[in-house]
Amino acid sequence: MKNIRADHYIISKIVKNNSRILDIGCADGQLLYLLEKEKNVSGQGIEIKHDKVETCLKKGLSVIEGDANKEIINYPKKSFDYVILSQTLQTVERPKWLLNEILRIGKSAIISFPNFGHWLCRAQILFKGTMPVTSDLKLAWYDTQNIHLCTIRDFNNLILELNLQINEKFGINKKKVLSFPFNLFSLNIFASHAVFVVSKKN
Repeated sequence: MKNIRADHYIISKIVKNNSRILDIGCADGQLLYLLEKEKNVSGQGIEIKHDKVETCLKKGLSVIEGDANKEIINYPKKSFDYVILSQTLQTVERPKWLLNEILRIGKSAIISFPNFGHWLCRAQILFKGTMPVTSDLKLAWYDTQNIHLCTIRDFNNLILELNLQINEKFGINKKKVLSFPFNLFSLNIFASHAVFVVSKKN
């Protein structure tokens, strides 16, 4: 797992060979490149920042420059096996709407996000009285792109509200995958990041 982001590592283990993938907010294409190399996927990406799109194109990746909120409505139903939001959900304007849309165009959604319920975040709020700045949430509240921070429990509750199905969930701490079993309560405390695999109920 050296030099591979922990959530990318987990996602690469989830995705099946030869799948159709859409990576929303794909940044410089590290995950797409990994999946094409390791899993022979047919991958596409959407990225809003021009310089990052250029980086993707130099890697030979199929990435369009645009706002996912506008681009996603152009895809037909079940266009992809997986739609991936890798540390992107908390940066979008309408997370609830986007979740419904990605499960319209994808059979499954793989979503990773920072957990605001992590014990270190709780401690900073409790003892310092300030918004957390950690190794996982590096920027101050006025500089961060994260506009909808949530906890693992918050996300779990949203999935229940939307009547969706959680197929798998993973916790990450200190860039390592938490390997022993966790219930929702302990995962919400000890995981700095989470990865969920979500689909519509059959």
